[in-house]
Amino acid sequence: MKILAIEKPVEGVDWNSASEILKQEAAHVYMMQMQSVLREIYFNQDTCAVLILECKDKTEAASILSEFPLVKKKFISFEIHELLPYRGFERLLHEKIN
Repeated sequence: MKILAIEKPVEGVDWNSASEILKQEAAHVYMMQMQSVLREIYFNQDTCAVLILECKDKTEAASILSEFPLVKKKFISFEIHELLPYRGFERLLHEKIN
């Protein structure tokens, strides 16, 4: 299942002393991509991370995300959404049959 995870910043984080944890985060992201768990990663207009994961369900996604260094240190959290296939084309097919 595809999972969309959107970073939620945590208030009060001191990013000025975060250079080492950011390196750890980048290494972890790379490892997740090499394992094909993390399929895509972006930053949105607010520089929050947007991830596409491939895993069993939201529970597994939450477990995977909890291992990211920035999450472990409570610098960020994630909003998690299951992505389901678009089924709207079925309406077109149904109309043509009837």
